[in-house]
This record gives sequence, C-alpha cells and structure tokens, in this order.
Amino acid sequence: MKFDVQHIAKLAMLKFTDEEAAEFEKEFESIVGMVENLPEIDSKGALLDPSNQMELREDVVVPSMPRNELLSNVPHLVAGCVVVPKTVE
Repeated sequence: MKFDVQHIAKLAMLKFTDEEAAEFEKEFESIVGMVENLPEIDSKGALLDPSNQMELREDVVVPSMPRNELLSNVPHLVAGCVVVPKTVE
C-alpha cells in the first residue's frame, strides 16, 4: 500500500524532506502490514468476564496547566479560541 506522505504532512502542517518522507512511508507501510496481520478476536464473551468485575478508580480533580500558558504558542487566536485552517472540503 502506498502513502502520500507529503499530502499527510500538508494536512498536519508539517514539512518533510524527500528523505524523511521516504522513511515515513516505509514506517506507515510497516504499521499497516502489522495491523493487517493481527489475528481475529473471537467476540463470543471472550472480552468480558462477569465473574471478574473491574474496580474503577476514584475521580480526583488535580490542578492542570494554566490556560494562558497552554495558548502561548498558538499561531492564531480569536476570543480565546484556536483558529485553524480548513482541512476538509
């Protein structure tokens, strides 16, 4: 399977040299090949075991990064919102 790495890079607003694009294309092909070779999973109850219930952790509020620090490197900001170019036509 061939990948248009330069097109993917353009959508992600990245720039690659031809050598880097060739390397990424090989990596993409390797990843897709690996995923295609994954075995099929039998979904007849194999994924959930009612006798072994999951224990969920308690939700805890923790401090996060300040908003102004998160938005400090944004190239285009309007009214506190990140403005990005349209990528889907």
